[in-house]
Amino acid sequence: MFAASPFANHAWFKALIMAIAALLALPQSVLAQEVDEDRSRALQRIARSGDAHISVDLYADGAPTAGETWMLALRFTPSAPEWHGYWSNPGDAGLGMQLVLDLPEGWEAGEALYPVPKRLLIAELMNHIYEGEYAVLVPVEVPANAVFDGIPDVTGTVEFLACTDEICVPQGAVLNAGQSGDFARWRAEAAPMLDAQGTFAIAGETLRIGIPLPESVELPEPYVFIANTQLVEYAPFQNFWRDGDRLVVEIPLSEFRSGEADRIEGIVSFGEEAGVRFVAKAGEVAAGGERLVTMNSAEGATPPLWSLILGAFVGGLILNIMPCVFPILSLKALSLARAGGSEAEARAEGTAYTAGVVLACVALGGTMLALRAAGEQVGWAFQLQSPGVVIALLVMAAVITMNFAGLFELPSVDTGNNQGRSAFGTGLLAAVAATPCTGPFMAAALGAALLLPTPFALLLFGMLGLGLALPFLIIGFVPALRKRLPKPGPWMETFRRFMAIPMGLTALALVWLTVQLGGRGFALFALVMLFGIVLALFVVGRLQQAGKMAWPAFGLIAAPFLIFGAFALPYAYAPPERDLSASLLEPQAFSRATLAEARASGQPVFVWFTADWCVTCKVNESVAIEREATAEAFEQAGVIAIVGDWTVRDEEITMFLTEQGAAGVPLYLWYEPGQEAEQLPQVLTSEMLAQRTLRDR
Repeated sequence: MFAASPFANHAWFKALIMAIAALLALPQSVLAQEVDEDRSRALQRIARSGDAHISVDLYADGAPTAGETWMLALRFTPSAPEWHGYWSNPGDAGLGMQLVLDLPEGWEAGEALYPVPKRLLIAELMNHIYEGEYAVLVPVEVPANAVFDGIPDVTGTVEFLACTDEICVPQGAVLNAGQSGDFARWRAEAAPMLDAQGTFAIAGETLRIGIPLPESVELPEPYVFIANTQLVEYAPFQNFWRDGDRLVVEIPLSEFRSGEADRIEGIVSFGEEAGVRFVAKAGEVAAGGERLVTMNSAEGATPPLWSLILGAFVGGLILNIMPCVFPILSLKALSLARAGGSEAEARAEGTAYTAGVVLACVALGGTMLALRAAGEQVGWAFQLQSPGVVIALLVMAAVITMNFAGLFELPSVDTGNNQGRSAFGTGLLAAVAATPCTGPFMAAALGAALLLPTPFALLLFGMLGLGLALPFLIIGFVPALRKRLPKPGPWMETFRRFMAIPMGLTALALVWLTVQLGGRGFALFALVMLFGIVLALFVVGRLQQAGKMAWPAFGLIAAPFLIFGAFALPYAYAPPERDLSASLLEPQAFSRATLAEARASGQPVFVWFTADWCVTCKVNESVAIEREATAEAFEQAGVIAIVGDWTVRDEEITMFLTEQGAAGVPLYLWYEPGQEAEQLPQVLTSEMLAQRTLRDR
């Protein structure tokens, strides 16, 4: 190239060319030197750490064949049972294996194949581990034109972490492949790959994966290990549905994730170290199927079914004296008054009322389960998180108030004939209005209902309704109790009018709740619509008193206001932000990050979950939480207060409640430094929190 140049014979030109060549070669030599230095440092580090706690050996599955896959294996052997290693995605803590192999030129190592890992929860940190001896397979693609004699000399290094429940030690080893090894057993232990590909979709803060798994595969303890790091939360519940040859799992997404995944890999564990690998691409994950189980890695299995049934029944019975029921005592009192009639009427009254309560509880529970199966994060009392439902209840409360006051007659809740239909409607309304909050025994049963197959879950909701209706059912069928009640007479009309007062207060409470849910403008438009309905009912009452046809007038007057509400309310909906500055405890708004930061501070933490529609919550706050004595005790002990407002649907709070085995509010959690959550009673006394604060100080 340079021979044709007129400068080729000049010594200075040759020197220049040599200098340029040296400069061009310098980066490669420096890079090679850096690689050698990094490798040297790695070998020195491995030599220092050694494999004292978990030894590792590299094996080859016989001699390779050109153009085929050659299998290597790393066998890890703990020195004692307390030491464990980690899966490729170690979970919240730990470290995956770091492997470097020196293979012949053109040979490529594939993705390592692991057995099904186990779960180990330490201080709310989920670890994906292996206990005892285990092997990791490494497939190697051998080129078709490869030339070799026998087993090639394969060396390398591996670094990993060996841990007990208390300490972790970095480990490493210099590898040199040997020929022997139990590859038949190691291949059988590695999780096989499914032939078909799955799909995944993200719904809010939840990852939904559809995995093609034959219906014949039994799933006693399903759990999905996600290989993608920092994509999902590892410790919370996983929800499973089975629809023929498709398994659907829901897993909460991690708040630390970055970007969107286009491919998800993982292992579906069936329990007892059995499972399969899967790959899922972004696509549609249809809802539906039979609910299987929700695994709680912290809590374990659900209690026996008989204890859950008893808990639901007793919880419904106790609900009769819970503050949640106070606003509808007028309905119950009126039913008691009616029970003083004939024996047949009393039995019909008690049976119809019970049927209404049980049907409402089963319907609410079934709707909640259906919404959760469709990917919605809802919990018990979800109906009062919906502005539309609250407005409907507001209209009902106003209508019943006017009826009780005698402004018009409505046979379905009248004290005249049609008592069975009246009691049934009363039962429906009683259940809808009385079950937003959870009480003793009821919380555990409803939390377990989220874990059980649908038929058993509906059974628990039915038993809850039976417990709620039991006092009135007994009165209807026990003459001795009915004899103690006042006999029917003119006093019942006066009593009914008096009961309009608490029902009217319920309507006012629902107006306040409408403001909390949708803002003042939303509530104002709701009141305009309600005014039209009330005006129409007032006209109906006047026409009824005059003996004229009344209900067509109701349609003519109310229709414009109803149309106005249908169009105006959706545009006026604007949920207000909760003002935490008014609280004496100066709480922080709940989030997982806030809770984690508070617990890491080394101070006690008190977390309470509330809602503006939960009467029990508000009673507890006035009696025990928002008190000067509680605030002073918290300040002295350095307690960090956190509040979760569930008035409006919040997926993060819903999922956290589910993880704690609670289907609704109130829920009170106390965290001592370095300890797990302690659930406090759902009914708080005035000194409970102050005493709890100072108990261990």
